[in-house]
Amino acid sequence: MDLIVFTLFILLGFAGMEIVSYLVHRYLFHGLFWEIHKTHHESHHGLFELNDIFSMFFAGVSIGLIYLGSGDPIGSVNFALGTGIAIYGILYFIIHDLFAHKRFLPFSSDSKIMKLIRRAHQRHHQTVDKEGHEPYGLFLFPYDKYPEHKRSREQP
Repeated sequence: MDLIVFTLFILLGFAGMEIVSYLVHRYLFHGLFWEIHKTHHESHHGLFELNDIFSMFFAGVSIGLIYLGSGDPIGSVNFALGTGIAIYGILYFIIHDLFAHKRFLPFSSDSKIMKLIRRAHQRHHQTVDKEGHEPYGLFLFPYDKYPEHKRSREQP
């Protein structure tokens, strides 16, 4: 497989994870697995929450795919998809856990897109109810529903 096709499979792994993340979050986390996922919507005082088990599952999928393709990394669809999933997981951890929820090693950012993602995610967390609110994805949501808070610039 050439480098362009390899890169496309990495992008497919990344984009596919956002779609899977939305569907799993919407229909399983706020459905069948709510008792586990609600630990993410409640206040907690420990370093970890039961909901972290889902991140470990997806990390395992990524590691498994990378391992299956490790014999011929550039020639392997498994390796490329696993890499895309890993990149998604790393960005998810940075944006969701560190930035939006300020877990582990929190940080701030002046990035408008980062603030927009955090604002949309905060909307999702307005309730601790199983029914929840959109958005269920992290990156794909109607950005126009979460406009910038504009300061009025009144003249003195």
